[in-house]
Amino acid sequence: MKVVNSSGKKKTAIARATFKEGKGRIRINNVPLEIVEPALARMKMMEPVVMATEAFSSVDVDVSVRGGGVMGQADAVRTALARGILEWTGDAALKEAYAEYDRNLLVSDHRQKEKKKFGGLGARAKYQKSYR
Repeated sequence: MKVVNSSGKKKTAIARATFKEGKGRIRINNVPLEIVEPALARMKMMEPVVMATEAFSSVDVDVSVRGGGVMGQADAVRTALARGILEWTGDAALKEAYAEYDRNLLVSDHRQKEKKKFGGLGARAKYQKSYR
């Protein structure tokens, strides 16, 4: 039985996907992709699936995602799904289509939150200064 593992990252969210032969079911943290909320995150996760519908028809995918927020997790999941389906099929035309549509489908986004510094409320903001 063929098994493919892939992963994706965005900020502090990390998604790990396992592809197995099956009936086309995709589960995110044991929840079917069709009922994941919010709807915007679901649509973002479905992008690689919609672009390669025929490839997903014979594959069951289990994705476990941890860390980060809702949209960061959605980005991590879509990267893991796209990478895994490319490894499963080995389709060069699909890889081109993914890269042309959005490079982040294939390459994890390495950007991180900037560290807060002293003398202010955030990374760049400083407390107000009054002279009188």
